[in-house]
Amino acid sequence: MFHKVDEVYALPGLRLSVLFSEGVTKLYDVVPLMERLDAFEALRDERLFDCVAVDVGGYGIVWNDDLDLSCDELWEHGVECATAFDGLMSFANATELWGLSESTLRKAVAYGKIVSGVDARKFGKQWVVTRRAMEREYGMPVDR
Repeated sequence: MFHKVDEVYALPGLRLSVLFSEGVTKLYDVVPLMERLDAFEALRDERLFDCVAVDVGGYGIVWNDDLDLSCDELWEHGVECATAFDGLMSFANATELWGLSESTLRKAVAYGKIVSGVDARKFGKQWVVTRRAMEREYGMPVDR
């Protein structure tokens, strides 16, 4: 299954906090990568390390034209950590993972299948839904 990256943050100690589209946060330690691949030694420069960004489309992360990591590497070697936001995802991410349309989810809220304020909530213009509610109503995400 493809694990799209939504957000990445540089942390002290050459670690990254990576939020995936399915609402999972993982910590990724860059030091073992530096020990295996000399090119990543450049990340010891704190200014460069702090410039990490999500690659276009969420397929990984990048620092510059020479240094990047795939979403698979981050998922497989990152360590899942608990946050207050675990299991939350945007309607856009949920529809992509489950192969649904956003109107299907909005109707599910309107008809009470997904309970507003319990399973989902609107923040400004953005709806957020729990993974638990999605699995309860639609089963496991579609494998891509």
